[in-house]
Amino acid sequence: MRNRYIDAFEQKQSQQKKIPEFRAGDTLRVAVTIKEGDKTRIQNFEGVCIAKRGSGTGATFIVRKIGANNIGVERIFPLYSDSIDSITVLRKGRVRRAKLFYLRERKGKAARIKELKRK
Repeated sequence: MRNRYIDAFEQKQSQQKKIPEFRAGDTLRVAVTIKEGDKTRIQNFEGVCIAKRGSGTGATFIVRKIGANNIGVERIFPLYSDSIDSITVLRKGRVRRAKLFYLRERKGKAARIKELKRK
């Protein structure tokens, strides 16, 4: 039994933000607002979503990209964060599990994810 005030707050928070439908295996471009001193800018973080967890306003997702010198970089984003400007789904991946942590050990072609064929 959840508190009705918390439920009302979460409903209001989730209605304000437009979030596309995505799941683990999809390639995302997350536009993040970065503050540097008194200036703000938007920086894109593009990679594969390897996990989604939680529900309501506490939901988060993990995006993994391969950075310079083939070093993997992972970031955990709160789904309803004010710092997220937009989320764009670039590719739909065809995977058979909800958490893709096995990609951490894979390198090169072994870390690829097949694209989902649209009908």
